[in-house]
Amino acid sequence: MNTGLRSFALQFVKGRLTVHTWAVTTCDSRFHQTGFQFFRTMATNNMDMKQPLGKKAKQKEPLRRLKTKESRSRRGDAPGPSTVYLQVVGAGSRDSNASVYVFSEYNRYLFNCGEGTQRLMQEHKLKAARLDNIFLTRVSWENVGGLSGMILTLKDTGVPECVLSGPPQLENYLNAIKVFSGSLEDIKLSVRPYTEETYADDTMTVYQVPIFAQLRDDGRHLSPRSGRSSPSQSPGSPRRELRSPEDKEDSHSNSQRAGSPGGKLKAARDASLVVAYVCKLHPKKGNFLVAQAKELGLPVGTAAIGPLIVALKAGKTITYEEKEIRPEQVCTPTDPGPIFIIVECPSEEFVKAVCTNKQLARYQTGGKEDAAVLVVHMTPESVLKTDQYKQWMEKFPSTTEHLIINEHVCTVNNVRSHKIQAQLNMIHPQIFPELKSYKAKESQAAMHVPNVRAECLLKFQLRPVMEWQRDAIPACNSEEFVKEASEVPNFLEEVETCRQLRSTDAALLSGQAEQYPEVVFLGTGSALPMKIRNVSGTLVNVSQSQSILLDCGEGTFGQLCRHYGDGVDEALSKISTVFISHLHADHHTGLIKLLYQRERALKTLGVAFSPINLVAPVQIMTWLNQYHDFCEEILSHINIIPNSVLVDGAEVSKHKTKSFIQALLKRNYLEKFQTCTVRHCKNAYACSFTHRSGWKVAFSGDTMPCDAFAHMGKNATLLIHEATLEDGMEEEAVEKRHSTTSQAINVGMKMKAEFIMLNHFSQRYAKIPLFSEDFTDRVGISFDHMRIRFADFRILPKLIPALKALFAEEIGEMEERRERRELRQIKESIMLEQKMTRVTDVGRGAKRDQEEAATHNIENKRLKAS
Repeated sequence: MNTGLRSFALQFVKGRLTVHTWAVTTCDSRFHQTGFQFFRTMATNNMDMKQPLGKKAKQKEPLRRLKTKESRSRRGDAPGPSTVYLQVVGAGSRDSNASVYVFSEYNRYLFNCGEGTQRLMQEHKLKAARLDNIFLTRVSWENVGGLSGMILTLKDTGVPECVLSGPPQLENYLNAIKVFSGSLEDIKLSVRPYTEETYADDTMTVYQVPIFAQLRDDGRHLSPRSGRSSPSQSPGSPRRELRSPEDKEDSHSNSQRAGSPGGKLKAARDASLVVAYVCKLHPKKGNFLVAQAKELGLPVGTAAIGPLIVALKAGKTITYEEKEIRPEQVCTPTDPGPIFIIVECPSEEFVKAVCTNKQLARYQTGGKEDAAVLVVHMTPESVLKTDQYKQWMEKFPSTTEHLIINEHVCTVNNVRSHKIQAQLNMIHPQIFPELKSYKAKESQAAMHVPNVRAECLLKFQLRPVMEWQRDAIPACNSEEFVKEASEVPNFLEEVETCRQLRSTDAALLSGQAEQYPEVVFLGTGSALPMKIRNVSGTLVNVSQSQSILLDCGEGTFGQLCRHYGDGVDEALSKISTVFISHLHADHHTGLIKLLYQRERALKTLGVAFSPINLVAPVQIMTWLNQYHDFCEEILSHINIIPNSVLVDGAEVSKHKTKSFIQALLKRNYLEKFQTCTVRHCKNAYACSFTHRSGWKVAFSGDTMPCDAFAHMGKNATLLIHEATLEDGMEEEAVEKRHSTTSQAINVGMKMKAEFIMLNHFSQRYAKIPLFSEDFTDRVGISFDHMRIRFADFRILPKLIPALKALFAEEIGEMEERRERRELRQIKESIMLEQKMTRVTDVGRGAKRDQEEAATHNIENKRLKAS
């Protein structure tokens, strides 16, 4: 390694590694390359040799956990759990569906898994690593919307097996998600339908209680008063079936198969079923009282005491030294095991079925079983207001606690989002507006029994002491968040600079800035939802009445709800077009909820229903068709326009597809909407669209640097390009088929884009990505809930010093990680080089020995000849 290269390496780490010395050999001239590019290449090759690519090894259950299970099973009389509590995850607000987490030292359980559940669990440190049972009360997107993402997370976490309990349609749901989830071989998934009534483990026994309602209109919809987001057949919209991707451009069919009497889908899709759960904790034997035992003369502290304790805790009377000793003399009473019930009554149609269910009645006053200590009601206010449901609640004894989870809740679930937004708001209030909350319009029911309204992380402890616990409920105090940011060194000075820039900019613009188009970044992270950055979703408000949504990852509707608050229905009603770039889960699994909530919004506003134009890979129809067939009606919400027919030069042969494209352009005042394939996964696309007034937006989706996209987006007013990884991680970017920061910027320069917004950051850059030297006054970075207009381009780069000040600590940590990674790569490349040198030296030595031996043989022959 030459002196210049070594000097460069040490200068790069800013003198932090003077304590390290390495034996360096002189390189052959073929190794003379510039900077760290050489080292990264060699280190990557070295790693590739050591870790050949192949099938990922199947995760095994942790050994410690297996030994614990074996130990309990050997004892046979294993005690019931000592610590058990039920905790609210999603409090039922419109942006966060109802979900409940149950903890014991042996097991973890989740009841319902709507969109955003895993994001909340990650933020509030509710670990999914031991989650092996998920119970679903019905197959509704409210309850299963986050299940596909949760399963992928469990698989990546190493959970070996997960069982889903509930309606039998869950089996079909699991088959459907394989369309986009890929292989799920590394996790064993199974469904325990309600027909298998009883499940028992080390913590409790769970009884599934099926409840069937008589629904109107063949069970296709719930009561409009329920306040839920479940689908309904929209008035005036014909039922349509969009079938298999083989139909390519236009998958429509006017088949009435699903609605026909005795039709196939009527049996597969059952909206009349909900499943309630009765959970009974195993009894816990009383504690052995050592002091009392000593007083009675028992051999405490000797080997003889063991069998005596086992007998006494089992409730047997013993005789020791001719003295009879009863269990109650030396043991606390046995805890028989409390019972709690989870019940969902989604609409008035279910009230009679729930209130007359004989299995649930067993746990009420006068029932054949011990009364429930807690009933969790996942029930809208419209149901709580009915006399029959009120009377049913009154049939439980006064000692029963009632927890109500529905939209009528005042709680903040995603506190970290509110915190970072409050701090960014100090930099620029218009670009980083404060988050809002949606408030339920329906009045709260007057209840006749004491009850508790759900809050995020509210606990009900079942053991050791039965009580409500509120200490974990997160506080959301904007003043505290602002105060915390104000104490960051140099931040307030940079905020003042930004304030002066705003006032100057406002004076220059003097009200001339165009309000539209407006871009709202709803999700700027990649892979999976995290506490600060949600997954992909970008809203382009084209005009006062029309919007285009670019990608729709899980939780996109929740982000809309937090951004617009009470104005979310109006925002939803404007969305006429959704573009899905590709079928990775973080780009499309928020679509179904968005469609249902949009239908609800139109109905609330009194606006006639119309389907959205869905521009997506045609393969998405396999997933939507299966969900429609086996879960809930969805196909009437969309007009599919396959991405492939919008590629430049593609022919559109079907009249219906042509009419959808024309409607898309006309509705959004567009001259052109174009797509191109990009370098990511199969059937991945970017898009660009040009407005009649001349402006143009280009959106990359997920891709490596792509010439076709650079050509399609030529002279874009705004380029939104993914920048998943930082500079220096080019090899990983190639492996995962993403772009680095500088690569994304270079695409924008090649495109001659007026401005470049980077997004889709790896979640390792939770708060802020690392900046590269390629940042110019034409580049900005996106944050969730950031709102920009074209007039903001001049000020966005000027906000970067304030952002660097606010996140200085995080930037410092990332830079240190980068330096450690670079040094590791250097060491690995040097070790490889030395190994190659030794191999070369050995080869040369062997060759020299052969030459010497040959020379010696020749001399011997000459001597003999003479």
